[in-house]
Amino acid sequence: MDTTSHSHAEALLKAGTLTEALPWIRRFQGSIFVIKLGGNAMVDGDLLQAFADDMVFLATVGVKPVVVHGGGPQISRALTDKGIPSEFQGGYRVTSTEAIPIIRDVLREEISGDLQQRINRHSDLAVVRNGEDDGLFMADRRGALVDGVTVDLGHVGEVVQVNPIEIVALLEQGKIPVVSSIAPNRDGSGLLNVNADAAAAALAVALHAEKLVLMTDVAGLYANWPETDSLISTITAAELTELMPRLESGMIPKMSACLDAVTGGVPKAAIIDGRLAHSVLLEAFTTSGIGTEVVAS
Repeated sequence: MDTTSHSHAEALLKAGTLTEALPWIRRFQGSIFVIKLGGNAMVDGDLLQAFADDMVFLATVGVKPVVVHGGGPQISRALTDKGIPSEFQGGYRVTSTEAIPIIRDVLREEISGDLQQRINRHSDLAVVRNGEDDGLFMADRRGALVDGVTVDLGHVGEVVQVNPIEIVALLEQGKIPVVSSIAPNRDGSGLLNVNADAAAAALAVALHAEKLVLMTDVAGLYANWPETDSLISTITAAELTELMPRLESGMIPKMSACLDAVTGGVPKAAIIDGRLAHSVLLEAFTTSGIGTEVVAS
């Protein structure tokens, strides 16, 4: 194939992709997507820029994206630099008193700030927020169940109240909120480290989002991990509830978040592979989608 023919074929492919996306773009115009950024997409510069570009694309075609993020690798690195060990129980980070201010600063200044700059390369769209701002989140301390025993996680919480008024106002202005998962303790005793998957689910419910999307480092949920041919394309809330006791600990917070979102009224929640550039667009705007989708029934 000569160069001209090759270029023509590429152009036809792009046109076909846009045509396939058109019905989905029309369907989701005006809808809110809550997207939890995580996994390799947070530490790979090219993937992170692709993600930022995708958020701008969504906003440009009329979808209202809200980004929620954690920061596992970056937090672990910052804590190590301060001589604070990282420990995990039941898929959650055990958080000491001295770790909380470090975690807050890494999330807001390093991660949210970087993502804001990447999004704003296109236009002044991204606005950084966390659970402290305008009472967005309130949390209670929580533990984790490990081998049937409740383990103390320190300053770790779960969101018990969401006040989405400011996020809604930002979306109405065409902005892209970038939210990190730190929340005040409801009893007024300080800040709590909140699992970003759970925070994203709570926010999706409060915003009446059309979809919750969780990015991770696997292709989706497997029925019989590590059998890679057992990837589940779609699963109902009832089926997921039955499967939960057999999941690996690292997947439990993510699938619990999907379950909470769907049972809370979000029509669909999806786990997708953040190692793939533009995976959010593939999930939203192609007929086959990618990853695992959780639906009510």
